[in-house]
Amino acid sequence: MTVREAMIVAGGAGTRLRPLTAVTPKPLLEFCGDPFLLGVIRRLAAVGVQRVLLIVGADTQPFEVLSDATADLAVEIELVPEPVPLDTAGGVRSALDRVSGTFLVLNGDVLTDLDLTALVGHHRARGSAVTIALTRVEDTSTYGVCVLEDGRVVGFVEKPRAGELPGHDTVNAGTYVIEPSALERFPAGPLSFERTVFPALVDAGVPVEGVATDAVWADLGTPQRMLGGHRLVLDGAMQWPGTWALDGITVRGTATVDPSATLVAPVLLCDGAHVAAGARVGPGVVVGPAGAVGPGVVLTDSVLGAGARVAASADRLLTGPGACVEVGARIGRGVVLGDHVVVSGGEVLDDEARRPEQA
Repeated sequence: MTVREAMIVAGGAGTRLRPLTAVTPKPLLEFCGDPFLLGVIRRLAAVGVQRVLLIVGADTQPFEVLSDATADLAVEIELVPEPVPLDTAGGVRSALDRVSGTFLVLNGDVLTDLDLTALVGHHRARGSAVTIALTRVEDTSTYGVCVLEDGRVVGFVEKPRAGELPGHDTVNAGTYVIEPSALERFPAGPLSFERTVFPALVDAGVPVEGVATDAVWADLGTPQRMLGGHRLVLDGAMQWPGTWALDGITVRGTATVDPSATLVAPVLLCDGAHVAAGARVGPGVVVGPAGAVGPGVVLTDSVLGAGARVAASADRLLTGPGACVEVGARIGRGVVLGDHVVVSGGEVLDDEARRPEQA
């Protein structure tokens, strides 16, 4: 692979994931114990990318943690602030003078195991200006469909009804290979890949390729999808850097399990996590670094953030770092707890409750 630079669009507000994103930007939320973007950057480093530009919001400070976290990857991280929202392509266009040639663009909240080397190889072989990774969907009515002829994108149809476009079921998967010249024709400012850039290039006859693959593709933009993304990795449906493909029980580093506790695969216990006596953890559980599951607790299909402590049984619980569920609390299914939220003993949270509550 000859692409040495990549941009990651990582400025999304993550509104649907609140309260988890009240403090932490969506692309930095923990995924299998590490910031999600760290996994994305590890994937890029593994295929030879040496420089990553992160297109972020107005505040770059939260993303500085990645520079230290990626020090052992020999990847240069450069933060590109977006003082005002510039849509999906505007931030990339603003940083165009910082790349030296063909580059990758990835969405910072999409979970995928797409073969980046193969995508770039296709781009080179076909002499394309832009190559779009595509994924197939059964129901096209909620997506914009890419219409292909012999691999070339010839048009886009927004949300076609079932059966309206027989043989065309491929949609944009949010990963692109781009030649700088393809974007230079567009002015700086707010700009959308989906609504403006790609349709305009196709209309102008610029070669835009689409590559449909069977790679895993998952949006992590809601609590349910975040839990589902973790389960894809835990079940071994895909590999994720720093975790490898999991289909059993993984206990990292200094994590400990009381001899009387039961782990039901798949389970991932991160470094420093602890499962206390009589607890039953799993299936589908991630306990973040230094997290703890209390005595006798039954925990299923849940993801606990770093340092979170749960002393009451729960199903499909999703927490930020430092959250605490005390003994005697009653937790409904699908509850989301923000950073350092405490659920006191005797407190009852209904199904899908969020704490703190969101306006």
